[in-house]
Amino acid sequence: MAEEVGHQMPVKIHLKTTITQDRENEKYELMLLGEYYQKGDAAFLKYNEELEEGTVHTIVKMSEESAVILRSGALKMRLGFHKDVEKNGSYESPYGTFLLSTKTKKIEHKNIGNNEGQFLLTYDLMMQGASSGKYEMLITYKEA
Repeated sequence: MAEEVGHQMPVKIHLKTTITQDRENEKYELMLLGEYYQKGDAAFLKYNEELEEGTVHTIVKMSEESAVILRSGALKMRLGFHKDVEKNGSYESPYGTFLLSTKTKKIEHKNIGNNEGQFLLTYDLMMQGASSGKYEMLITYKEA
């Protein structure tokens, strides 16, 4: 029997990213509308970002020990996360495909209920083997 995708629920997403590189902090904050659903033991968030280059479609898959961020459209990227494990990913740019890798320090998904929750991800990002900084990503979502 095929696995059912849970009901897709419209949610408000608050995305906060802090990037630390050479003791400098950069913070990004986005408020978006998206969809939340569950499939098996994983929870999914889907949302679109409008960039100068065009629309980027993002899917964040969250489970107990791991996560995946997939971006397609104007920007193509795949990042995998698993606590204390280095995972390979990729980023496609007009200049070619770059190899990325992540080393996840912390991964937490709290489902508060009523299609509301919080997802915290702390990781080191390497591009082509060189450090691109320490990232902390906090996604809060609740029914729209």
